[in-house]
Amino acid sequence: MKVPYKLIFAVLLALFLCTSLLVYKRYLDDYTSDFIDHNIYSSVLGEHRKVFIRLPENYDKRKAYPLIVKSDGNFNLSRWDESVAELSRQNKVEDSIIVAIPNLFWVDARNRDLVPPYARKDVKIEARLASDNDPSIFGQANLFLAFIETEVLPFIETTYAINDNRVLSGFSAGGSFVLYAIVTKPKLFTGYFAFSPAAWYDESVVVREFKNSLSSTTGDPLFLYLSLGGAENNIITASFKGLLSAIQSNAPDNFYSAFSFSEDAEHIENPYVSVPKALEAYYEFRAENSH
Repeated sequence: MKVPYKLIFAVLLALFLCTSLLVYKRYLDDYTSDFIDHNIYSSVLGEHRKVFIRLPENYDKRKAYPLIVKSDGNFNLSRWDESVAELSRQNKVEDSIIVAIPNLFWVDARNRDLVPPYARKDVKIEARLASDNDPSIFGQANLFLAFIETEVLPFIETTYAINDNRVLSGFSAGGSFVLYAIVTKPKLFTGYFAFSPAAWYDESVVVREFKNSLSSTTGDPLFLYLSLGGAENNIITASFKGLLSAIQSNAPDNFYSAFSFSEDAEHIENPYVSVPKALEAYYEFRAENSH
């Protein structure tokens, strides 16, 4: 029995429409925000990039606000919004401008942007296709950091009023980016938050480089917050403990840190638990070092 061409066409059309709707929904979820979206052309990266801008409640253009830059786009952005707003109402933190940089939508550039240059090989525990392990797509965090320093921050400074209270935050690969940034550009931000940092790449090369570079962070008081989920795997947990050991043995006197373990939390759950804890710990640090 022959299947009518019209039926085949209708089925294919339905599949196409369903796929298109799913892709469009994912685009809206990942590459648009509930706040203010800006497009920036990056000469450093050679591409257009989006940034999501969350302004404080009752934003006043005449007032300069603290700044939080997060490398994970929409991931937990609502949690940041709620936490900063609630804690500021409690006078525990200052309401802040949050700048979230999403990953590219059509291109898988997260590892390229966030993995440090010395960690270019095994970026996932699971087996990957050989083409996905091409070193050329990994290890360009130096360019992404330059993008933030020379293009994102100047754009924010000329568009909104911000002060010198500035935080950089990242999760997983974004956490390894934060660890790279704090020892590479320690004066760019005053606080650095690394949630479940992927420091285990290439037999914990991120841990070793972090430890060996901590001496470069001397100068003004600097704060790092680290957190890990209690249910994360042994590889991530071991590298996390390596980071704590590195701080204990090699951090200069001006380097302040705090850490937490989120009981029973998996890798993806830990940042949600950690956001308010990190903010409160950071403002305690600021209160103790305000003189």
